[in-house]
Amino acid sequence: MLTSLRSLALGAVLTIAPGIAEEGVLADAVAADAGARGGAGLALRTAKALVAADEGPQVIDHALILVKDGKIEAIGPAREVEVPEGYVLVDVGEHWVMPGMLDLHSHVGGGMRDINDMVYQANPGLRIRSTVVPDNDMLQKPVAAGVTSLLYIPGSGTNMGGVGLLMKTGVPGYEDCILRDPGSLKIAQGDNPTRWGYGMGRVLMNHHLRKTIEKGLAYATSYESYEQGVGPKPERNIQLDVFRDLKARDIQVSTHTQYYQLVMMSILMLSRDYGFDTFIDHGSFDSYKTTPLALEHDVAAILGPREIMAARPPRYDTDGQIHGSAWGFQDRGHPQVGFNTDAPVVPQEELPLQAAMGVRYGFNEDLMQSVRGVTIVPAKTMNIHHRVGSLEVGKDADLVVVTGNPIDPRNGVELVWVNGTLVYDATEGRRW
Repeated sequence: MLTSLRSLALGAVLTIAPGIAEEGVLADAVAADAGARGGAGLALRTAKALVAADEGPQVIDHALILVKDGKIEAIGPAREVEVPEGYVLVDVGEHWVMPGMLDLHSHVGGGMRDINDMVYQANPGLRIRSTVVPDNDMLQKPVAAGVTSLLYIPGSGTNMGGVGLLMKTGVPGYEDCILRDPGSLKIAQGDNPTRWGYGMGRVLMNHHLRKTIEKGLAYATSYESYEQGVGPKPERNIQLDVFRDLKARDIQVSTHTQYYQLVMMSILMLSRDYGFDTFIDHGSFDSYKTTPLALEHDVAAILGPREIMAARPPRYDTDGQIHGSAWGFQDRGHPQVGFNTDAPVVPQEELPLQAAMGVRYGFNEDLMQSVRGVTIVPAKTMNIHHRVGSLEVGKDADLVVVTGNPIDPRNGVELVWVNGTLVYDATEGRRW
């Protein structure tokens, strides 16, 4: 019988063999909180650690990971890492350990389908923070699938829907679940805003965006002058506060943009003209043809929920084949390609399946690009790769134990730690 984590004394050893979900109960108490703040310390031994670092080795075979106070304290080959006295040692046998996955397009952080306040076409002052419901019912399966962080954003009913935030899953308290607030300014191009109100077209969309952005940047510049002692203190305008963060490039623009023309205009307007830290969100259909422009302006491609372009000439310029969006960007030399779900459009727990779809339709996997596309690539895109996205010393201990390659749908998640605390255990009832 498998020993329960609840019954372990400090410094005990737990061996978790294949078939874990059919035996015993990995419970709370000592071992569940061993790696959390104030805990005894956790040592996690695994057959393979998927490091997924921005640079350097991507995999460590027969690895040992030390976790203390919610952070990764050490990682390396087991023969080179000594387990400190009093640490709880958990051996997951032939299972693998990977960093928690990150989705940069989600609407389920509040336990509802979407947030759209469609009064004006540009609503930069709206904040999604008041709708957050930590560890809500719609996050239970995502936790079980290894999704430990997400960008929770407003919907795409208007051109500028408001300000989202980065949050952790599986964490019960509001303060603990917030990874960064503000997270991004949501901008939507294309078909969705045209369905609302008076049915504006592409020209008026660009007009709304540019006028609002220019007003916001003027506001941010006036605050900069005040802080530098060369101008009066401006009257605060909460509608425009977010532009101070955008101008400083402390946060990003997540731009709902799909076709070639829309993606091209998003890059030119938001990145080239206004200098915002921008990434392609959606990136569907023939958008991969913008790759040279995206590379020129350092714009990452975070793709979904559609991962393919069906052959439907003459609407799209195709060769009669079905093309994968991720393949299209990668084939043209883009190194920063990731995946998203637009949950609940695609269920949040199917983030790894989105990456699998990319591989199925041509995305090259020889350097672990699919795993990177749901870990370090989105983390770097949001400039939070010092916190999450890879198994490196000093980062948050968001750890996922999987039965094999996490992008292969035949494999499953067994254990999940967030900030060093065990938040999911398949032996207590598999959710996904």
